[in-house]
Order: sequence, then structure tokens, then C-alpha cells
Amino acid sequence: MTPLIAQLTELAQLTEAAIWQAALVFFRVGAAVALLPALGEHFLPQRVKLAAVVMLTLIVAPAVPGATLAAVGFDGAAILTEVLAGLCLGVVMRLLILGLQTAGTLIAQSVSLAQMFSGTGPEPQPIVSNLLVLAGIVLFCTLGGLARSVELLVLSYDLLPSGKLPDSGALSQWGLARISRIFALAFTLAAPFVIAALLYNLALGAINRAMPGLMVTFIGAPALTLGGLILLALLSPFLLQSWQDAVLGSFADPFGIR
Repeated sequence: MTPLIAQLTELAQLTEAAIWQAALVFFRVGAAVALLPALGEHFLPQRVKLAAVVMLTLIVAPAVPGATLAAVGFDGAAILTEVLAGLCLGVVMRLLILGLQTAGTLIAQSVSLAQMFSGTGPEPQPIVSNLLVLAGIVLFCTLGGLARSVELLVLSYDLLPSGKLPDSGALSQWGLARISRIFALAFTLAAPFVIAALLYNLALGAINRAMPGLMVTFIGAPALTLGGLILLALLSPFLLQSWQDAVLGSFADPFGIR
């Protein structure tokens, strides 16, 4: 074999290895983008999502050390680990959006803008949930959330190495901790509306007992909705500020249990 052929063969092998490594990065990035806020929304066309995955792969792949992926074979196990790692990263951010949806549902129930089980399935969410989620997505992009997500994808190879399945016990503990924190955040955001609605309904019940002939429902229900909308307009900046702090905390410590 002449030296020229040897050099061409070596170059071809390096090119093939780079393609396999980029493919592994593509699987991790694709799984994360499927759940990432803004890029993972259902109203975004699939072609746009695919283009975003390709562009993010071109950004992340050169930033990942070659030795990190060189020792990993391109097989089903490697693909599975990459997909699981990407899903874990996507869940970190998607849970924050779910927290806003839960808070919006609780607020809508408190101010009589939604039924008790509205929004639990694929049917449309209550209007307050849509409002908070859209505001959260805009805030996420304004904070540079997409750029921070790319940084998180690059750093994820230190937290979740390629070719190695995450520990199931630690993963379940982390998942329970994250879910409990998100539900706590949702109930905290909705607490002013729930408390105000409870006090209002108690006062309305007392008035109804004192004056049974007065149709308090015709007066109380519209007043409750109007008061809830006014309270929402006043408290929305503070609710989104609290959610912003949670987003920044997730970027700073995505897999921490604090």
C-alpha cells in the first residue's frame, strides 16, 4: 500500500468516525429539543424542529471532546443512552412549563374560568394557563434560554457520559425531587388567587345565610371573575419573576437536589 493510499484510508476513517460521533450528538440534541421550551412546543412545525436539531448539532458536536465519543461504539445501546440523556435534559426545562400550566389551571379554577378537570388531557388548556405559558416562553427566550440550553447540552457530557446509562436510583430520586419542587412552585404562584377565592366564597356564603332571599350567585360569580382578572393583571409580573428565578436556578444546578 503506497503512502498516498494509506493517508487516504486514514482520512476516510477519521471522517467516518466524525460522522458517527455527530450522529450520537444528534440523538441527544433531538431528544432534548423535543421537550425544550419554545422549540418543543406542539404548534411549532416538525420541519422547523428538525432544522433546529440539525443546527444545534452543528454547534454542540465540535464543542464535545472527540475522546468523549471516540470510545463509544455506534450501536443500539449507545443510541439509547444518548436519547435518555437528552430526555433528562429536556425534562429539566419542560417541568418548568408544566409548573406554569398547573398554576394557570389552579388560578382559572379559583376565578371560575375553568372546570375542575379542564386541561388534564389533550384538549385546550384554560385561558390563564395559555397566557402564563406564552409569557413564560417569551421570557425564556428573552433570558437567553436557548443559548443556555446549548451550554447545558455541552456540559451534559460530564454529567451524563456517553455509553453509560444513568443510575436508576439517583435518577428516580432526582425526578421525584424535581416534580415536588415544580408542584410547590405551581401552588406558590397560585396561592394568592386560591386564598382570595376562599375568603370571598366564605363571605358570600355568610351573606347568603344572612339574606336567603338575595340571589348572591348572580352578583358573586361575575364579581369573583372580575376580581380574579384584576388580581392577575396586578400579580403577573411578580409571578413571572418568581418563575424566572426558578429557570435560572435550573440552569445553574439542573441535576442538583436542593
